[in-house]
Amino acid sequence: MQTLMEKLQILADSAKYDVSCSSSGSHRKNTGNIGNAHTAGICHSWSADGRCISLLKVLFSNKCVYNCEYCVNRRSNDFPRASFEPDELARLTIEFYRRNYIEGLFLSSAVEVSPDRTAERILESLRLLRYKYGFSGYIHAKIIPGVSQELLHEIGLVADRLSVNIEMPTARSLQTFAPQKKPKEIFAPMRQITNSLIERNSLKGPGNMFRGIAVNAPEHYLKGFSQGIEEKDKAGGSRADSDTQDSITAVSSARPLSRNRRRQGEDFAPAGQTTQMIIGAGGETDQSILNTSESLYRTFKMKRVYYSAYVPVVDSPMLPTRKTAPPLAREHRIYQADWLLRFYGFSVKELFTEKSQNLDPDLDPKVTWALRNLDQFPVEVNRASYDTLMRIPGIGAVSARRIVRQRRLSAVKFDDLKKMGVVLKRAKYFLTCSGRYYGEKRFEPEVIRNAILQMENGLQMSLFDDQWNRLEEGPRQEKLSAAGLL
Repeated sequence: MQTLMEKLQILADSAKYDVSCSSSGSHRKNTGNIGNAHTAGICHSWSADGRCISLLKVLFSNKCVYNCEYCVNRRSNDFPRASFEPDELARLTIEFYRRNYIEGLFLSSAVEVSPDRTAERILESLRLLRYKYGFSGYIHAKIIPGVSQELLHEIGLVADRLSVNIEMPTARSLQTFAPQKKPKEIFAPMRQITNSLIERNSLKGPGNMFRGIAVNAPEHYLKGFSQGIEEKDKAGGSRADSDTQDSITAVSSARPLSRNRRRQGEDFAPAGQTTQMIIGAGGETDQSILNTSESLYRTFKMKRVYYSAYVPVVDSPMLPTRKTAPPLAREHRIYQADWLLRFYGFSVKELFTEKSQNLDPDLDPKVTWALRNLDQFPVEVNRASYDTLMRIPGIGAVSARRIVRQRRLSAVKFDDLKKMGVVLKRAKYFLTCSGRYYGEKRFEPEVIRNAILQMENGLQMSLFDDQWNRLEEGPRQEKLSAAGLL
């Protein structure tokens, strides 16, 4: 018989691969202050105003009936299994909260018996936490694909944020690595959550993303998502078409429950919904991953798409070996591109070309785009519009607003830009101040690229400075090698 602490250690360990919030990994002990960084299950997330919030991050159960190739909790994997009882998890959460260990709960689960059976037990636990123990803190609940509309709705009334993990970026990968999961089982709850949020007038869009662009119909997205299966089953014919039509029907029928069925004063998932995709398991290009994200943002108004670099924790001939390092640098670049989609007005097609379907590993996507469109630069900061300023590498939303405000009083000088938060080691190559350019002597993509790479790697000398040119070939090669340019 497992103790509650043994269950906590097993289920907290099983939850660590879900990246929707970041684990602190801290072992800091209480030395007389309030609170403690508990080693099992405590992770840190961040609120909209920048506060760091501690969450209890656990699975309700890691006993799974599915056998997804990439998942550490898959049915065929031999490791300790456990499940909470609803009251156990509710008591654990409230006791952690009373001791000031946590401020909220991040709850996911494997599929134990069936999606509805697992969702019923999760719902019971959350209701006990809310109504028996009076917990009013933050709750993020993962929705299991294939769950019934009624259960999803009830969970949405007691949770602050919901998420349905898409996991694989394309239908081809989903069919290959998780054949028990179907697109319709993923997208139907996403659409129900979106419709419920719209009905309650509580849907808040992610910043200024996609202003003026019409929302894609879900049917179009689902057909595109199922393209991989259709190509694979072209010889068979009807099954892929049937799957696509079933997906469309399921999403179309996922309507929110009527208002009079909601408890008075309760709001449905006021913090919106998120999802997660695995990077580096299925061989997709960065462009295909971000195409899926763009469609999710447009179709389901996602608050956030999270990306998880695949960590080889299981042996499978279909996946990278355990010696393969997780693609963390690639994950970072994809997050940067995602940020451009959400807040800077970029589209996926602007970030890639026909010849290059992956992001540049050495430069952030905004710099790469600017170098590819050098004909649009340099931009005069004293005349450019806000949207144009946002396209300059090294200028973000805050610094762009400061520039616009300053221009109303007097011309912006180059020395002012750093005080406004502009990252000059990138921005100076793409702007002018009062007609003066402060970048390289040769306004060419390769010259600017090399100069930025030198600055990023701590090598301050220009390739065309006199001091650089006076260096002999040996020392010059050593500096380039140390900067990672050779």
